[in-house]
Amino acid sequence: MNVLHYALAGGAAFRTPGDLLRGLSLDEAASAVPGLPYTLGALLAHLQVTQRTSLDLATGRADRWPDGLDVWPGAPTSGADLTALLGDLQAGLAEAQALAADPSSRARDVLTDLAAHSAYHWGQVALIRRLHGTLPEPQGA
Repeated sequence: MNVLHYALAGGAAFRTPGDLLRGLSLDEAASAVPGLPYTLGALLAHLQVTQRTSLDLATGRADRWPDGLDVWPGAPTSGADLTALLGDLQAGLAEAQALAADPSSRARDVLTDLAAHSAYHWGQVALIRRLHGTLPEPQGA
């Protein structure tokens, strides 16, 4: 694995998204933390829409960031919505890792930006879960 793989999906200096999300329920995703401007569910929806748009740019499915894109869409409101969102995040991570194996110059630039953006927000996911008292122990710990 190269550094871009690790930056996108964890496993070196970062916990993996799968590890951070293990056991997440809709109730927790919808629970507010006093003083935070969004719930965990809203943060995950933000991660999903920015990841999907970045992948569209990296693969050439899009040539620019869409005008008027709502980068803070509504949080999931049902268990099915949360499951779909988490599934799309995982699929996007797999796609990003596949692209990172042999990226074009454009894909490398977009994936590097995505990795930095995602690392920032995955850290927030970890912090919010810690504040909820639900951050799982690392796998194998």
